[in-house]
Amino acid sequence: MSEKAQQRALTRRAFVRLMAAAGFGTALASCGDASIPLSRELPATTPLATRSAAATVPPATTPATPPTGAPATEAPAPATPQGVAYLAVARGTDPKAITRAAVAAIGGMERFVKSGNQVIIKPNICVDYRTYEYGATTNPDVVATLVELCLAAGARRVRVMDLPFGGSPESAYARSGIADAVEAAGGEMEIMNDAKFRVTKIPQGQDIAQWPVYQDVLTADLLIDVPIAKHHSLARLSLAGKNLMGVVQNRGGLHANLGQRVADLASLVRPRLTVVDAVRTLMDSGPTGGNLDDVRLTNAVIASHDIVAADAYAATLFGLEGQDIAYVKAAAAMGLGTLDLTAIRIEEIAA
Repeated sequence: MSEKAQQRALTRRAFVRLMAAAGFGTALASCGDASIPLSRELPATTPLATRSAAATVPPATTPATPPTGAPATEAPAPATPQGVAYLAVARGTDPKAITRAAVAAIGGMERFVKSGNQVIIKPNICVDYRTYEYGATTNPDVVATLVELCLAAGARRVRVMDLPFGGSPESAYARSGIADAVEAAGGEMEIMNDAKFRVTKIPQGQDIAQWPVYQDVLTADLLIDVPIAKHHSLARLSLAGKNLMGVVQNRGGLHANLGQRVADLASLVRPRLTVVDAVRTLMDSGPTGGNLDDVRLTNAVIASHDIVAADAYAATLFGLEGQDIAYVKAAAAMGLGTLDLTAIRIEEIAA
């Protein structure tokens, strides 16, 4: 076995051990030390695939409304305004600039935030033993920029929170660089209180009818889902849908039928804005990474009101499609968004 392969095997074994230590052993018992590799992983030297505007943007006569299959009630956001992109992808070397550009292209933060709103931003703050450069944790500049945009749009309070996979929230928040960035931007880092997790019914659930969910994410005026796009040894990719696992307890139980159960969770916890950090993408050894050679500088941010469409586009950065990711495909089947990227207006921006 090559040195690279040995390192990956050790990383995956460490992942399984960490899951077990966190109380996820039952869910992983049938998984052993195996992982699910990317079937069409791009080599590190492959340039980021891009599309021309003509290929991705339908004619101006195309209705700027959610495509067929979007839920008729509890829509993630108001109908897409005329002339506004359904999904935007901004590329550039400045994470703050491309975050601002992506959000502006889908109508600006004012489309989502009203004066006096309470906002919760949910990044992926994975572990407390690696910085964001390793591609396992959302970029601090992306998160801080969203805080700034929310406050500028009139939000009364903006809280940022996650339930880290490894380490305490305090140490993970600090190590990630997100705590300092958020506080400098005027936001608050919140340690999730155990008392606020309550068993909640999931009316649309296909496999789970209830789960302990952090109640504030259900009552906030706006929830913004800000995952980092990365490889995942069990789910293939960790994107916006899977990022919602950070707002529940007993995450191990969700792994019993990961694809459908994450989709069930997404039917209850409905972020009205999804912003995918693809600045530094972890192409292998996820979800925790540990080798900078596995990180590709993709320099992109994806924004949409549609969590399924955002994840479907993010999958293309890894040479995959939305339907290749079980929880993305299941969420689309439940009417939570669209997999068909040809049916929506996508704006590509160089910022």
